[in-house]
Amino acid sequence: MEKLTAASSEAQSADLVAGNIAQLKALFPELITEGAGGAAINVDVLKALVGDATVTDADEKYGLNWHGKRRARQLALTPSIGTLRPCPEDSVDWDTTRNLMIEGDNLEVLKLLQKSYAGKVKLIYIDPPYNTGKDFVYPDNFQDNIKNYLELTGQVEGGQKISSNTEASGRFHTDWLNMMYPRLKLARNLLRDDGLIVVNIDDGESANLKSVMVEIFGEENFLAMISWEKRYTRSNNARLFYSLKDTLVTFRKSESVSILREARGEKSKEIYSNPDNDARGVWTSSSYVNPATKEQRPNLVYTIINHFNDEKIDHPTHAWKYEYSEHERHVREKRLWWGQSGDAKFPRLKNFLAEMDDGMVPIDLWDYKSTGTTDEGGQEVKELFGQAAFDNPKPTRLIQRLLGLSSPETHQSFEAPIILDFFAGSGTTGHAVMAQNAADGGSRRYVLVQLPEPLDPENKDQKVAVEFCDKLGKSRTIAELTKERLRRAAQSIKQRAASSEQRAASSEQRAASSEQRAASSEQRAASSEQRAASSEQRAASSEQRAASSEQRAASSEQRAASSEQRAASSEQRAASSEQRAAIGYYGKLAKFPEFGKIFAGPGLPCLQTRHFQYPRLEFEAERSGSHAVRPSGSPARRSH
Repeated sequence: MEKLTAASSEAQSADLVAGNIAQLKALFPELITEGAGGAAINVDVLKALVGDATVTDADEKYGLNWHGKRRARQLALTPSIGTLRPCPEDSVDWDTTRNLMIEGDNLEVLKLLQKSYAGKVKLIYIDPPYNTGKDFVYPDNFQDNIKNYLELTGQVEGGQKISSNTEASGRFHTDWLNMMYPRLKLARNLLRDDGLIVVNIDDGESANLKSVMVEIFGEENFLAMISWEKRYTRSNNARLFYSLKDTLVTFRKSESVSILREARGEKSKEIYSNPDNDARGVWTSSSYVNPATKEQRPNLVYTIINHFNDEKIDHPTHAWKYEYSEHERHVREKRLWWGQSGDAKFPRLKNFLAEMDDGMVPIDLWDYKSTGTTDEGGQEVKELFGQAAFDNPKPTRLIQRLLGLSSPETHQSFEAPIILDFFAGSGTTGHAVMAQNAADGGSRRYVLVQLPEPLDPENKDQKVAVEFCDKLGKSRTIAELTKERLRRAAQSIKQRAASSEQRAASSEQRAASSEQRAASSEQRAASSEQRAASSEQRAASSEQRAASSEQRAASSEQRAASSEQRAASSEQRAASSEQRAAIGYYGKLAKFPEFGKIFAGPGLPCLQTRHFQYPRLEFEAERSGSHAVRPSGSPARRSH
């Protein structure tokens, strides 16, 4: 049997006023507003609905109003009475670090940061507590916080709370807005002129949050309501819709940010190609046709010439995207793409990757593949802690993508970009800043603020976190978990960086070894070539020597032949000498051009003569001195 208490509905009489309001709300939802005492009826709206002519619009104005807004505004202007105390015993690299984690109430901390950090913060990212009907733990002075509100409304009995911030309490939106308004007001002062602020929120307060930020930052500085796909599988436990997204409400500090780009990933480069081998490199194309019709944009209506076939092209219904002078430039620079065969119905404009080095235009839909999910964030914490100490933490990839947003036209020189998160929670922002610095060599600094919110050991969702704090010997607060996550993340990043350096060094060594092996191979190849050249030279020398030997042999043969010829000549000369000697002994050879030759010698028993057909013969005998002459024409006789 359940014990009845003063808070039990059975112990209280029926609330007739609440019943009447509920009936009116069912008929006319616009009548209901939030007042100091909770849900109330807007009498002026009621009069207008029933046709009361006394209602005027003198007091009407545009804007979001709630009970306590004036005091929330003044709260931001109230100076803080606190101070910051250094804690080197909880710090890492106290003397050299440039990052800061502050444990304390973020409203007081934001006030204390006004002197040192005003106008210096590049990016503010916060993930404030969503308005889920649970109590807030930010006890702002002079504000209707939970404690003050319960005391003022009599909802505390015996020091214990007897009601929660449910939607029926009439304070559902008021308390959350009173908590957020002064903090956003102070945060604006810390931003640089080219700074951005991004607030992560769900659908429960996204509309009110945007209205508040429009009032604080100006409607002209609103940039986007980015939808982040925080999960990609649906839950069938939901009764109506199941939310797969969060909203990132994004504002700039001022119009100094007139252009915004985000870093180009490798996947975004996959859409670029170069089918026509353009010397300007890879490109992608965009439509040349304007969504507006010819009637809507008559100044963008003109005839285009297809340079492939000189055909005149006019769109039947729509205008072109560019003015004619711009179109002429596109033609001169050969930026129109008519398809590979030149027969496209309408041209497309070539956009070259080399001309887009300043990044991509950011979009307001971030899918889980490029930005991560809460499951991924939980896995990152589990890898550091060995267990799931936080529920649904944000992934580091989400913050790293925000860090990639930049404004190319701003050239302010600062020592290092400062990233502020005054709802630090699981410490994802600090982890992401360190990871991104390690990835791109950046010099970003973070400032995190976290309230030492106590963990409840009786809460099953916080039981793991409580046990983890006990294991560390730390107090059971979220701030202790934040600090431990930053310490472990820094160590993990350093280890990965060292491993990367080692791998890079090993790669360099392997590359150097490969180069050495290649050089050795080249040397061996050169030696082989030298040996081959030497062999060829030796072979050539052998051939030359063989040729020389052949030449010498030929010369020897020639000399031998010459010797033989000389010998033959000598023999001939010798024979001639013998003949001459014989002639010298026997007689003298006389040439008779008319009769021929005859030999004669003294003392021969007979004289040998030859018969010639010449008319006369002269003969001279040297030794006897006698002459014999035959008459001309008479033949010589043979005498024996």
